[in-house]
Amino acid sequence: MKRKAACAALVPVVFVLVFASVTLADDNGAKGPVIPQLTPSPTFSDSTVPPNGDVNPYGVAFVPTGFPGGGPLRPGDIIVSNFNNSGNLQGTGTTVVRVNNGTSPTVFFQGEAGLGLTTALAALKGGFVLVGNLPSTDGSGTCVAESGPNQNVGQGSLLVIDKNGNLVNQLTSSSVLNGPWDLTVRDDGRRAKVFVSNALSGTVTRLDVRVVGDGEGDKRDALIVEKETQIASGYVHRCDPAAFVVGPTGLALDQDRDVLYVSSTGDNAIFAIPDARDRMSDAGMGKAIVTDQTHLHGPLGLVLARNGDLISTQGDAVNPDPNQPSEVVEFTAEGQFVEQFSVNPAPGGAFDLALRPLEDGFVFATVDDNTVVLDIWIVK
Repeated sequence: MKRKAACAALVPVVFVLVFASVTLADDNGAKGPVIPQLTPSPTFSDSTVPPNGDVNPYGVAFVPTGFPGGGPLRPGDIIVSNFNNSGNLQGTGTTVVRVNNGTSPTVFFQGEAGLGLTTALAALKGGFVLVGNLPSTDGSGTCVAESGPNQNVGQGSLLVIDKNGNLVNQLTSSSVLNGPWDLTVRDDGRRAKVFVSNALSGTVTRLDVRVVGDGEGDKRDALIVEKETQIASGYVHRCDPAAFVVGPTGLALDQDRDVLYVSSTGDNAIFAIPDARDRMSDAGMGKAIVTDQTHLHGPLGLVLARNGDLISTQGDAVNPDPNQPSEVVEFTAEGQFVEQFSVNPAPGGAFDLALRPLEDGFVFATVDDNTVVLDIWIVK
């Protein structure tokens, strides 16, 4: 792991399935740069492999404060979506798991065959879990074409799962949901704005949703889509023999400035979309913010730190550098390089990441696809 600054000491913390006793608001914790505060080794490295053998962990999300009780998840839990099945075929994974320190993960959701659960993963305060689905329709684990007679990748959908792990709906739209690859959420409880990147169309969609019912996240509730708006487009998108698809991926919302940041893997850049919350028009690709060709290697997952820095994982499918494999890189909001580290000495290990505050620090989590674990740092 590459470091340019002294690492902050980690204070031992008991990892109980949740961080509810020590977490505060649902913002992103760290008051300064995040990566310089991480130690070379994570606090925990937890398996993400469920009993059915699914591998290739993609999405990572914290269960937010306010998530209703009565089910297997509690605020502070970390959930992970798996993209591959036990045969390591891409676009065939069917599980969302809760990681457990030192033991096997707990299955929260297991769908039927024919799914391919993506990086698009979030738990809503209203009691629902959203996860993207971009399946390999022939089970080959490859993407041959986005359209035409040889198409073997489905349009996909956004699965809506209740607090008990039951599938209650699949959101589909030929116009605005086309290969949901990642997402981020502005969550106001009964209402939320869900921003989705679409790998098969190179677009970003905003879904304005509302929870109807008693708000307990069970069968008496429903998640209603009130509005669908395409707010960005024009990003490189294609099938890829190694990465399955290449397209816009990580999304991070600066709620104070109302700016949505978009990691575009194929463009090897991070863009900014203004007025993301309420805009009714397509902003195109927006403004290129990070174009650092030395440190960007096909950016994937993206989070925004409390100090405004952008933290991006690099998938190595674009602009690879054998001397910088599987990097997690931090940039300022102006696009200046801050720091980086590698999650694995081989390429292709980094994918999604998540960041959550503690009372006097933060929890940082990132998957290592190569070793099939979730690395977790607790910094205080």
